[in-house]
Amino acid sequence: MADFNDYKGVWVFCEQRQGKLMSTDFELVSEARKLADELGCEVTGLLLGDNVDGIAKELGGYGADQVMVCDSPLLKDYTTDAYAKVVCDMVNAYKPEVLLIGATNIGRDLGPRCAARLHTGLTADATHLDIDTAKYIDFLKESSTIDLSKQKFDMEDRNLKMTRPAFGGHLMATIICPRFRPQMSTVRPGVMQTQPFDEAGAAKVVVEKVTPALTADDIHVEILDIKKSAKKLVDLIGADVVVSVGRGISSDPEKGIALAEELAGALGGVVGASRAVTDEGWLSADHQVGQTGKTVHPRIYVALGISGAIQHVAGMQDSETIIAINKNENAPIFGIASYGIVGDLYKVVPELIKEIKAAKA
Repeated sequence: MADFNDYKGVWVFCEQRQGKLMSTDFELVSEARKLADELGCEVTGLLLGDNVDGIAKELGGYGADQVMVCDSPLLKDYTTDAYAKVVCDMVNAYKPEVLLIGATNIGRDLGPRCAARLHTGLTADATHLDIDTAKYIDFLKESSTIDLSKQKFDMEDRNLKMTRPAFGGHLMATIICPRFRPQMSTVRPGVMQTQPFDEAGAAKVVVEKVTPALTADDIHVEILDIKKSAKKLVDLIGADVVVSVGRGISSDPEKGIALAEELAGALGGVVGASRAVTDEGWLSADHQVGQTGKTVHPRIYVALGISGAIQHVAGMQDSETIIAINKNENAPIFGIASYGIVGDLYKVVPELIKEIKAAKA
């Protein structure tokens, strides 16, 4: 068991690609700032790459106190061998209490490798993080059906409570790592709120450049070429307007999706879907909103034929304005909707499109 007194600080692995920070970094640093304030410690960004120290200060604008830049030509492109070695070397040397990694393609590969080498646990794909037990109980009151009067909470406040979907999104599990450090989690992109950029924070952040102990012999894979897929994936997380379809389009999926696309086009948005729609293969998985899909915070979220199961609601409930259209007046989606229309989406949506186009004319 680790001596916990040796471990202090919340670290974030800050992913960069072609010298550009990912938006997930800003979400995680913002969240790390909140956790660190509760723990009374600092936030450190861990940035790996080749000549990337120039982008490090931006992380200070979102809450990082310092950024450790591990700079080497061998870190220019991501390889599991190189990145896992450098991250583990840094963790062993500086001993952070918490290490957060974005659940991107790279993060999902890197996180388990590092956790295994560091002999600690890893919560994968977390959607909520807490340190303070009282705040965690408040989260349970809002987000669960647990009878809290029968529960005893005797967790130490310094344990990170990492909540993630389990059993295909049918329930949520909260995991703690009480015996080992660092406490590690990959965090789903799009779920944590990015705090406003602070120029003063960016100006005062301490950037420390580190030359990693890394040689070509440490890397067992050679990258010959990087090819970017031409496949266009829908950008749900960054969309201002999302029009999602659910099981209610089952009578004519092709027409339902066409209507959603036309409505999204009129509103300047993109098309999303519930899990039922992607499971049926009517839309690809990159359209899925929910606990097992993407979490979105658009200005306008339109739910077409979506009943409002808790798994879907968890991925869109923080939208600024929610408009629900459903034939069932008792559908749970109306409980969180800003505006609700009880009716057949195949009749309602064409009228909506007509009115939007007329208003724009």
